[in-house]
Amino acid sequence: MFRSFTRMLRESPKFRIGFTILFILVALALSHQLISNLLFGNTDPMAIGNAGQWLTPSPEHWLGTDRYGRDLLVMTLSGLEVSLEIAVIAGLLSTAVGVVVAFVAGYKGGLLDGVLNTTTDMFLVIPSFPLLLTLSAYVRGVTLLDVGILLAIFSWPFAARTIRAQVLSLRSRPYVDLAQVTNLNDLEIIFQELLPNLLPYIGVGLANASLGAIFALVGLEVIGLGPSSIIDLGLMINWAVAWGALSLGAWPIFVAPVVVLSLLFFAVNLINIGLEELYNPRLRGVAGA
Repeated sequence: MFRSFTRMLRESPKFRIGFTILFILVALALSHQLISNLLFGNTDPMAIGNAGQWLTPSPEHWLGTDRYGRDLLVMTLSGLEVSLEIAVIAGLLSTAVGVVVAFVAGYKGGLLDGVLNTTTDMFLVIPSFPLLLTLSAYVRGVTLLDVGILLAIFSWPFAARTIRAQVLSLRSRPYVDLAQVTNLNDLEIIFQELLPNLLPYIGVGLANASLGAIFALVGLEVIGLGPSSIIDLGLMINWAVAWGALSLGAWPIFVAPVVVLSLLFFAVNLINIGLEELYNPRLRGVAGA
């Protein structure tokens, strides 16, 4: 796996750029408390400040402050951490479920494949965002973990559908037939023969599921239905709109989360494009990757 990763970094400029941007964002999110403490002596994004309201960017407050005197850089870094947390929770859960369903359905086939494929199709046509809105509006005390699980419930079918198609293609390959002849059991064939060949597709599915979870949480927060106990990038946009920040000239509270979300979207999509160009021969022939 490490050799495959170093190959992607070496041969795909798009993957390399996307991974670098994503690595920087993750590093900032993981170290935001240390950065906030060193620069501003404050690690609590909700702490009311004494510096003043709606301060413009300055050496003391790099992105200025909000209407309560809270430092916007501290809030942005904290919001980035929350967004990445929901990406990890929902992305890993949905991808794990999707991978299990895809491998069982695609490899076993028959009646089991039919049942799992029908279930996947049923979840695909469910309007997930309206259900999330309803649950968030009527369920009190929704936590970040609750939102992550809800998002995973509705997003696993996309990974399952994509990976199942690849499993159906690979299970008829000669090396799989050879593995069956050598008396390898189903789990050994899946983990030794199929899974290594599908890691790029699983990686793309994980990236898409994680990105979808981030923007779903932002959508909930922008309309005021997300977890109320945390600050994330969507809540900052909600505040900017509710307070009329742009009309007051306090643009950082709106621009900062939008820029961070745009960088996340840009990085993940560059990684996806790099993976597809590297492992899809038709794209490799067109793009010259």
